[in-house]
Amino acid sequence: MKTLLQRVSRASVSIQGSVTGEIGPGLLALVSFGRSDTEEDLEWMSRKITGLRIFPDSNNSMNLSLSDTGGDILIVSQFTLHADSSKGRRPSFMNAALPQNAELLYNLFLEIVSHSVLKVRSGVFGAMMKIDLVNDGPVTIMIDSPSERQS
Repeated sequence: MKTLLQRVSRASVSIQGSVTGEIGPGLLALVSFGRSDTEEDLEWMSRKITGLRIFPDSNNSMNLSLSDTGGDILIVSQFTLHADSSKGRRPSFMNAALPQNAELLYNLFLEIVSHSVLKVRSGVFGAMMKIDLVNDGPVTIMIDSPSERQS
């Protein structure tokens, strides 16, 4: 599993001009699932992103997590994070989970994260979406699950 995490002042996702999810201060998580991802990877990633200390404390040091701040999270499926562009000019997505498996993993991930964060919003799996965000900092972090780092 790969996650591109962005600390945001606000973020929203829309489909054909209709907003399907929006948050205030918190995290935008673009997530992609690999062929070998398991529920253990999803649980690990949930703990990682909700516990990552990337929010400022009273001294303006990145010392607080999403769990500490009570912030929101917007989770959007983005299979293109698994793109391999090492050969040629057209990316390969061979390492990405097959769509039917990825959708199951995405829905399970939303459920897992909802146990640790008060407000979870999401995009719609497989849809063409527009994302609007204000990156705060800017803070953008790429996270690979342990199984992703082994492959």
